[in-house]
Amino acid sequence: MIPKEKDLYVFLQKAGYILIFKEVVYNDIGEPKGNCDTNLVLEAVKDYYEKSCDKQILVASDGDYACLAKFLKEKNGLKTVLSPSLRQKCSILLKRLNVPIVFLYDVKNKVEMKKPPLRTEP
Repeated sequence: MIPKEKDLYVFLQKAGYILIFKEVVYNDIGEPKGNCDTNLVLEAVKDYYEKSCDKQILVASDGDYACLAKFLKEKNGLKTVLSPSLRQKCSILLKRLNVPIVFLYDVKNKVEMKKPPLRTEP
């Protein structure tokens, strides 16, 4: 959990998402370092076997997740891959799987968090 992102976390939770937080480690210049690959894979496989969802959306552009996408595809448990990268930056390993991929840039206006307009008193 990164404190400055609290509003985003609250928004996502109100929208129905279940967030799982991991301890954040910071690099030499104070930037947060994620390292959540194994956690994500473990949770996705656990969710599949515990049947806690019908289909999963994998948010990734990294080829390291190709094995997870392939597993979910074979089990008919993958809805889509949501790639936060531009088309040319998404791993060829994911693209070769012939799974649906939605690029965040293409749907940004549909999913971005917008602040409500300021009210002015009459």
